[in-house]
Amino acid sequence: MLDISTLLIIDDCAADRKIYRRYLLQDPYQSYQILEADCAENGLALCQKNHCHVILLDFCLPDMSGLEFFDKLAQERFDPPLAVIMLTGRGDEEVAVQAMKRGAQDYLVKHYLKPDVLQLAVRNAIKQSCLQAQLCKNRERQRLIATTALRIRQSLDLEQILNTAVVEVQQLLKCDRVLVYKFAADNGGKTVASSVESWETVTQCNDIQAICHEVGGENHHWGCKLAIPQLSEAGLSHSYLNLLKQFNPKINLVVPINLSNNSKPEDQIWGLLIAHHKSGERQWQADEVEILNELSVQLAIAIQQAELLAQTQAALVKEKQLNTFKSQIVATVSHEYRTPLTSILAAASTLIKHSQRLDELKQQRLLGIIEQKARSMSKLVDNMLMVNQIELDKTRFQPIPLDLLQFFCDLMEQAQETLTERHELIFNSSGNNKGFCGDRGLLQQIFVNLISNAIKYSPQGGSVEVYLLGRELDVMFYIKDEGIGIPMADQQKLFQSFSRGSNVGTISGTGLGLAIAKSCVELHGGSITLSSQIGQGTKVTVSLPKQPPFSGYNTASNQS
Repeated sequence: MLDISTLLIIDDCAADRKIYRRYLLQDPYQSYQILEADCAENGLALCQKNHCHVILLDFCLPDMSGLEFFDKLAQERFDPPLAVIMLTGRGDEEVAVQAMKRGAQDYLVKHYLKPDVLQLAVRNAIKQSCLQAQLCKNRERQRLIATTALRIRQSLDLEQILNTAVVEVQQLLKCDRVLVYKFAADNGGKTVASSVESWETVTQCNDIQAICHEVGGENHHWGCKLAIPQLSEAGLSHSYLNLLKQFNPKINLVVPINLSNNSKPEDQIWGLLIAHHKSGERQWQADEVEILNELSVQLAIAIQQAELLAQTQAALVKEKQLNTFKSQIVATVSHEYRTPLTSILAAASTLIKHSQRLDELKQQRLLGIIEQKARSMSKLVDNMLMVNQIELDKTRFQPIPLDLLQFFCDLMEQAQETLTERHELIFNSSGNNKGFCGDRGLLQQIFVNLISNAIKYSPQGGSVEVYLLGRELDVMFYIKDEGIGIPMADQQKLFQSFSRGSNVGTISGTGLGLAIAKSCVELHGGSITLSSQIGQGTKVTVSLPKQPPFSGYNTASNQS
């Protein structure tokens, strides 16, 4: 079936109009709807009411010349400009030049006009008009895309970018709703922005299990860059088709948001840009598909810029924290080392100068002071190094199968050696402690720091109770003392580096023990909590899974 084009004949001669009509209706390649006007004013009125593909314009009209009619058309600013073929009774070269300057597609002399000449001239004018219309449409589309992209990329805040994008795209495509769906690392995902706050279909695109990370042929990472209006003809894998069908592509136009990945040849899919039309099955046009694809590219650039800024800001914050941490280390070392160094120097100096006059008991006491203070300084260095590794995210986690009961018994035996006469260390255990896998060094850090705190902050003495409970999937232990306790206002920040209770007085310490313990517990995938009352003591509870998550260690295979 031939396309029908609308053609307007403006000529005051009825006989000439009849000839043009007869010639054009004989065209085997084109069908026409023909309108007629006998003067310029009537022709202009018809142009305003109807979309005309071509105008056959007589040069000599009763109310104005053809050239004057061109000027009138220019004032009307038709978009795209109308295709005009000038007709005249005489071949006047000057008139032809003037007509062409004003935008005429062709210039024909009536006396030499033949059917095939007129038909070809009109067909060429229609073709030129269609190309001009497409060019204007492309320009307008690019203008709209550029304007929308500019608004989307005005901000570097990710949330604002996404919210602006869905609103702008909805207005551009004139659809009911636009949303952005972001994929998660576990192949799931969620809607992160929507142009409409409340809608009964809001859950339609939430929590859909995405199967977008499969590798295979041309469909790797969603395959094509364009939306898929005809799923059955797209040549996609079965799992991919099932996913897209969950978004109901008959009414939803879905395009991927691909982030550029410089380190790999393929792009990284970030999520989906979805245009939703609720009222009936909308026939999405090719230019709408192209618009959404181009905007998804602009959105991807904006997302990448926002994420880069966020990473840079996070790095600056981390750098600032590390600088603050280094300053705290220097201040702590200079403060904490001064007292033990003074004691060591005094004891060593006394031994050197007066060793001949000191009996063996006094010498042993001075040597004991040197050893005790040296151990204290060594522990401080170990803690500083440990916290530094934690701050730089370089702590090594190497879980192995452990006999947890024997491990605790050994630690308790070591703790007894540092215990004073004022303290009593009590250990109890129950439940099933078998099948535990953990990092021996990190577990020692947890236990030693918690025991050390329990003893240190019980200056009047008292019992320090350690209880180990084994359960089916995890183990729990707590360390309870009868010490000075911790004010409620200080308890929330005690797991931060260099944080101490406001009531410690002259009791020495760096405020690193609980921070180290917490980091070691979290590396095991466990949790640590604290409860305390001033003057009644403190209880720290640690829960650890028997099999740490993401350790890559198979206990059963390693014990065989």
